[in-house]
Amino acid sequence: MEFEKIIKLVECVSASGLTSFQYESGGEKIILECKNQDNRMTPVGSTVVSNMPLWDLQAKGQTLQSQPVVPSREDDESGNIVKSPLVGTFYSASSEEADDFVSVGDHVKKGQILAIVEAMKLMNEIESDFEGEVAEIYVKNHEAVEYGQPLFRIV
Repeated sequence: MEFEKIIKLVECVSASGLTSFQYESGGEKIILECKNQDNRMTPVGSTVVSNMPLWDLQAKGQTLQSQPVVPSREDDESGNIVKSPLVGTFYSASSEEADDFVSVGDHVKKGQILAIVEAMKLMNEIESDFEGEVAEIYVKNHEAVEYGQPLFRIV
């Protein structure tokens, strides 16, 4: 099964409130299990900065376990949170050689580009909805991000 289809499946199961889901087709088997109360799941191998639980993926008889998840501090801090509008890969700059769009301490204006999230080979610019100073960046370059995941705190 293609990675994009697996992500879509995870999103649908997470949104449904199910605590367990199994899918088997053509010799591939996927098992999704929620490990906590809020029924959200984290993709295998992602380093997501959020409060999402871990889940197991069993594909072709092999079990993979995701990395430990670091809780988000979005509720602990004041300011405005810029969240990811989609699932994808976070990029802090337009290319490997370019400087980051913003750093902690930078003053940003409403509409200014903060980062890029790549989804299905499309580069989506993440613009600030707020004017202020970048107080915190919750994600690292090249990390997988989920829909609604906090990316920046602007004060």
